[in-house]
Amino acid sequence: MDNKRSRKPRNFGRLAIFGTAAWMAYAAFQKKQALKARRSSSSMPVAPELSRSAMIDGILMRWEEHGKRDSSQPPVIMVHGIPTNPRIWRYVIPHLTSTGTQCLAWELVGFGWSIDEGLGRDISIPKQAEYLAAWLKAQGIERAVFVGHDVGGGVVQALLAARPELFAGLVLTDVVAFDNWPVAAMKTARQFNWAIDKLPPAMLKPIFHAGLSELGHDDARRGAESAALLWEPYARPTGAAGFANQARHMSAKDTLAAAAHLPNRDDLPVRIVWGEDDPLDIASAERLATLLSAPPVRRIPGARHFNPEDHPDIVADEIRSVLGEIHSGPLVERS
Repeated sequence: MDNKRSRKPRNFGRLAIFGTAAWMAYAAFQKKQALKARRSSSSMPVAPELSRSAMIDGILMRWEEHGKRDSSQPPVIMVHGIPTNPRIWRYVIPHLTSTGTQCLAWELVGFGWSIDEGLGRDISIPKQAEYLAAWLKAQGIERAVFVGHDVGGGVVQALLAARPELFAGLVLTDVVAFDNWPVAAMKTARQFNWAIDKLPPAMLKPIFHAGLSELGHDDARRGAESAALLWEPYARPTGAAGFANQARHMSAKDTLAAAAHLPNRDDLPVRIVWGEDDPLDIASAERLATLLSAPPVRRIPGARHFNPEDHPDIVADEIRSVLGEIHSGPLVERS
């Protein structure tokens, strides 16, 4: 028992050293690029943060809502991943709302500004799919085009496996799938979640940024801007507990289980877009495309993981392609 008790402080020390080293390597670069990032982003349309919230099944759920509901086409529901929030879609949304499409970016329970709602709750991928279904019901949405990134893509897969009737179309970009995750930084966070739970924000910050850096942006200036933006909810006193809770509930077992029940629907328009240099290997994208009878994966040369930010025009193009297929009918051939 004494050995077990003494091991935790040593492990905690290793965690602190790991985080500090990662932060020192990253902080100087981040500060240098932040101003440039703001300047480079100013020329690109950015969706305002039109936040909405409602109490649904005892959970205060939050989302962004852009555009008006149009009975002639389904809304687009966007689901982010870890450790992001609905703001990750800020550059994609204007490409869609400019053509009259309503976009709703739902915030995972226990993530982003909803961190506190996840404390003490199951926020695993299958439970998030249940929360998302409850939110859709509360919004009166019976069918939609779903767009998922990272863990949000895993949630969308779980929802498709459980409730396929909700889907008018599907777009997946750089998502967790099968056993292509978690990446090394998240594995470390899961191992030490008991220690992260108690960290002050200043000690959580290097661990947080190490995870972002591992997944990466191919647009470095956009990455610096994103890191500062995404950190904001975690800078609060409950940020570390929320991050530890997220890590605690992330498991490839959930995506493997979802994959085993994904329907093969020839009538469902599906698009998959992926960065060729994403640590979530592109082989899993090809496997998803085969499983879902989707067209060939749209590869983004040189791109890494955060393509809703680095390449929003390409992601939006794939969403528009799905919407177009819904209006015109299925493709003649789907490989």
